[in-house]
Amino acid sequence: MTIADVKKNTEQKMNKSIETLKADLAKVRTGRAHTGILDHIHVDYYGNPTQLTQVANVTLIDARTIGVQPWEKKMVAVVEKAIRESDLGLNPSTHGDMIRVPTPPLTEERRKEMVKLVKGEGEDAKIAVRNIRRDANEHLKKLLKDKAVSEDDERRAQDEVQKLTDKFVAEIDKIMAEKEKEILTV
Repeated sequence: MTIADVKKNTEQKMNKSIETLKADLAKVRTGRAHTGILDHIHVDYYGNPTQLTQVANVTLIDARTIGVQPWEKKMVAVVEKAIRESDLGLNPSTHGDMIRVPTPPLTEERRKEMVKLVKGEGEDAKIAVRNIRRDANEHLKKLLKDKAVSEDDERRAQDEVQKLTDKFVAEIDKIMAEKEKEILTV
């Protein structure tokens, strides 16, 4: 493994951390309805836990209502139950074969809880990035120990890994600030 491989690997892993953070924050509910909040719900489909989006069409009816239309009529009750029992605090109602999921407006207290949740997710992402930095630095030290690189090259590479880390931590802060603003906007 070369210094270039270590840096490339490190950047790819840090990018994955950012993508994971974005996916996790997409599940955090804001005042508006969006179909992404139902992505992690699984329903019992012929004995197999299946993602909701694989057994139904999920659409936005309006700014505060999500529409879920199962492809099979007998799945309506199962899907409705899965949404109701999820940890999202949603109360779906069925109209024929369409399930309407109204998203209640967030209270000030709930908004503050959501901001805390966002900060926790962001902190987890920063920890992941720092762990990736630590692993990269260990690889570089091993290359130095094995005399595959010079001390100067190893030091330069560590500085570059630190710059990468700083860049990704700044990006995490930016993503968190945007999400907080989105949550706190009434």
